[in-house]
Amino acid sequence: MFEQLARLLANHNPVAGHRPWPRYEADNALWMAIGQALADGAADLMGLWADKAKVYMAIRAAAPLGPFVVSTAIRNSEFPSIGKFHAPAIRLERAIRDLYGFAPIAAPDRRPWLDHGAWGMRAPLGSRFPTQIRDPAAYEFLPVHGEGLHQIPVGPVHAGIIEPGHFRFTANGETVARLEERLGYVHKGIDALTTDVEIEQAARVVARVSGDSTVAYSFAFACAVEAALDIDPPPRAQRLRGVMAELERVANHFGDIGAVCNDASFSLIHAYCGIFRERVLAASDRAFGHRLMMDRIVPGGVEDMSPGGARGILLMIEETEPQFAEVVRLYDDTPSLQDRTCGTGFVGKDLVKQWAAGGYVGRASGRDFDARRDLPYAPYRGAAFDVPLLTQGDVNARVWIRIKEIEQSFRLLELWLADVPAGQTRVTLPPTRHSEGIAVIEAFRGDALVWVRIEDGRIARCHARDASWFQWPLLEAAIENNIVADFPLCNKSFNCSYAGHDL
Repeated sequence: MFEQLARLLANHNPVAGHRPWPRYEADNALWMAIGQALADGAADLMGLWADKAKVYMAIRAAAPLGPFVVSTAIRNSEFPSIGKFHAPAIRLERAIRDLYGFAPIAAPDRRPWLDHGAWGMRAPLGSRFPTQIRDPAAYEFLPVHGEGLHQIPVGPVHAGIIEPGHFRFTANGETVARLEERLGYVHKGIDALTTDVEIEQAARVVARVSGDSTVAYSFAFACAVEAALDIDPPPRAQRLRGVMAELERVANHFGDIGAVCNDASFSLIHAYCGIFRERVLAASDRAFGHRLMMDRIVPGGVEDMSPGGARGILLMIEETEPQFAEVVRLYDDTPSLQDRTCGTGFVGKDLVKQWAAGGYVGRASGRDFDARRDLPYAPYRGAAFDVPLLTQGDVNARVWIRIKEIEQSFRLLELWLADVPAGQTRVTLPPTRHSEGIAVIEAFRGDALVWVRIEDGRIARCHARDASWFQWPLLEAAIENNIVADFPLCNKSFNCSYAGHDL
């Protein structure tokens, strides 16, 4: 199938002005061939989105083909469904239908996804057809058949201070037979807010797609814009971007490790990890003037690091690393904690491969992918670091991937901060009439994709795709055959983003 796809692409010339990946205009034959290639495992689906006239796919194929984007024109408000071949496309197609009104032909699931009936219109980015407000609870969940089965609805409002999402459990006693998710409650119109706006405004919106990944999204947006404009930021800016990205990764991993242990009723590690996370945030604030480093990465460069910022980060690592090693030993030597995390929430390698699941979800189940290494970008290009990989696929493995990534992040930070290049931190964006750019950045939970089209110096269209789009469905698989009480543990080990998914 890969060879057939390569032959079909060879007959199509790339569209001019799309960087760094080529973009091809697809007829039905090529579009359907890509769908079949995805189903056969010959390529990974990286993204699927639309604008007012086309539907786009981002594909990662093996060398020598490599990553590319393909688009197809909308005809009679329809486009051929990829979801009928490849299940990971289904929710993305449902989102396209809600936002633009384009119907995927022969789609296996035509239920709304982001549209909960409260907009007062259909297809707000397309025809904007007025419609009656409908009951948001009126959603057709999958039917339940089987003796002894019962349903347990959870959410969208939860006991903790977390974002809303609805989980419909079908259980046999305490054992979960099936989980069905309903998301979209925190839809905030990101696509609309980044359509036909100034680059600076779009940058601020994208930085707020998911607050825990604000550095990664700013990084991805900046790289996409720079690719479209065919420019590079200064060496100092490239290095500082990596520093901020690794600080964000470490802070979130500390928070997740503690939260997993807390859900397993081991609050001591949760307390220690909270202290470690606070140290990282405080060091980030001193170095970059913001605890989350929001808006510090911009197209063309970065806001500079404060004097003494590098020394403060290195002191934080020196203080935290040995204490974290003690906490890791405590985690590994506590049988009651291991009893909760080992073997719980298993996801197999076949599923993470099919869904191209990134981050700790994929790497804990044997999918060896990290955008920093496999789709390299500055300052990771040429950097020496290990990508931890496990095959157990359970909660414990997802914790250990985070532990090992923290260790690697500390090594990168020490290496980079020992010799930060001097000089400028930002270049002026050149004027442009029409260009397109794409970037994939490794956020703490997995790969984040941003695609932009620039016209007359403004963002004509921007699409941001969170790793959670390809992780949330696997949570449904992870909880199967576990008890209902283990769902918080499984859920936290995934830590998917509601906001990043709901756009």
